[in-house]
Amino acid sequence: MLARLTTLSKQLAIYGLGDVATSIASFLLLPVYVRYLSPADYGVIGLLLTIEAVAKIAFRWGIDASFMRLWYDCTDQRARQRLASTLFWFLAALNGALLLVALFAAPVIARHLFGDVRYTTLLRLVLANTFVVGFYFIPFHVMRIQGESARFISLTFTRSAGTLLLRLLFVIALDYGVLGVVLADLVITGLFTLLLSRWFVPLIRPVFSASLLREALHFGLPRLPHGVAHQVIAVADRYILTLFVSLREIGLYSVGASFGLAMKLFLSAFENAWAPFYFATMKEPDAQKTFRLVTTYGIAILVLLAAGLAAISVDLVRLMTTPAYYEAARVIPWIGLGVLCQGVYLLTSIGLNITKQTRYYPISTAVGAATSVGMNLLLVPEFGALGAAWANTVAYAVLAFTAMQFSQRFYPMDYEWGRIGRVAVAGLAAYGVARFALPRQMAPLPSFLLHGTTVVVVYPLLLLAFGFYHPAELAVVRRLATRLRRRTAAAPTDASTELAGEIVQAALPDEMIDAPEPDSPGADMAPVASPPDAPSRR
Repeated sequence: MLARLTTLSKQLAIYGLGDVATSIASFLLLPVYVRYLSPADYGVIGLLLTIEAVAKIAFRWGIDASFMRLWYDCTDQRARQRLASTLFWFLAALNGALLLVALFAAPVIARHLFGDVRYTTLLRLVLANTFVVGFYFIPFHVMRIQGESARFISLTFTRSAGTLLLRLLFVIALDYGVLGVVLADLVITGLFTLLLSRWFVPLIRPVFSASLLREALHFGLPRLPHGVAHQVIAVADRYILTLFVSLREIGLYSVGASFGLAMKLFLSAFENAWAPFYFATMKEPDAQKTFRLVTTYGIAILVLLAAGLAAISVDLVRLMTTPAYYEAARVIPWIGLGVLCQGVYLLTSIGLNITKQTRYYPISTAVGAATSVGMNLLLVPEFGALGAAWANTVAYAVLAFTAMQFSQRFYPMDYEWGRIGRVAVAGLAAYGVARFALPRQMAPLPSFLLHGTTVVVVYPLLLLAFGFYHPAELAVVRRLATRLRRRTAAAPTDASTELAGEIVQAALPDEMIDAPEPDSPGADMAPVASPPDAPSRR
């Protein structure tokens, strides 16, 4: 167990570093973009991203999740080729036909969403780009399954960095506006399709298995309505906003949401490390103890991030944008709280994947989607963008609760609710101290640092006061404080990995640490069967 958790920590750190580097670059460019794109432009971009998100789910038919799950059932390279090829040819034929229909209907869709057919070309370009990107799950899943996290991150980082640079060129240097954002994505997709061909070539063959496709669809097809419903939760707010507010307010909401979604730096890194981890761990005798521990600490980190983000929301917008965008700050805490609920959903619904009861995913997300639509229709006419943010939070909370209930039915887990409750109270109290006990009339940067630091300091102290930490965890903190001072010359990767192992060890009872590590199932197939990774969002 210790070795597996140490590996999860290492994978999470690697994925996180890649996401952080890319997102920091994008974040720092926001003050530049807001000077070249109007709030209305951001409204158009937000709607295009909405279309892209829904099309991405539809173009995969849920079988991206099937690919990862069924890979662990393959016994040799030929079986893996048959799996990858079957899914590839199925998607190429069906999605090719759907793309043609969507391109033909683009003028109608553009008129309905934007109120103007001049956005038809942009819409068609986004749809074509999404069709191609829909095949990327094959090479990227293989990298994650095989534990090639460094390669995965180097490729995703290069892709994101290239997109940012081209957007700078097209939006700022060439003044292409929204078109520049779309063109940058197209150019990078073309280049990366060529680059990723080295992973496609060993897997794609002129073979097709109808029985394997049926199995993949049986597992993954419930994820299609699940994925669509999940995107309804994610984007219904923007669509319903178009019915009641201007493109300017949609743009303000999109900017505020982009700040709130910064919490996904941690969540997406965790996602990339989580699914292969629990698939590889699920047959171990101490699997549930492992999952319970990860859930407690995962929620603790999410609460810290949500409290900190809420405390600095006003400072963040003042620091990074112009006065025209300051109203965006009011939605940030609620979007961050929605991300926290998404994290709880990812942590507590794994039993449905482990037991292959994926048919309950679309039920859970349908309940969440209905909540999202209903709450948006109820709140947006009265409260505008703020009402949409509230609806977002409620919808993700309902999704997390519903999916956890289904998961508990088939894979009961005894979570540490007492410790989780203390985490929630500490997070709320730390936010309250930073928000209401400190002055706000300061320059943006000092205010940002003061309020953010307050949450980071107060939160763990409150956890200590509430008795959250086990005695062994307190002991390891003291040891780490001493040893960190001696490690200034050590290689950063080695030091961080060793420290991750010590932190994990401190959180485990002695009998778990001393127990011998059992052989991981499927280790001969994928190196990640002992060192793992994670799935998609939706």
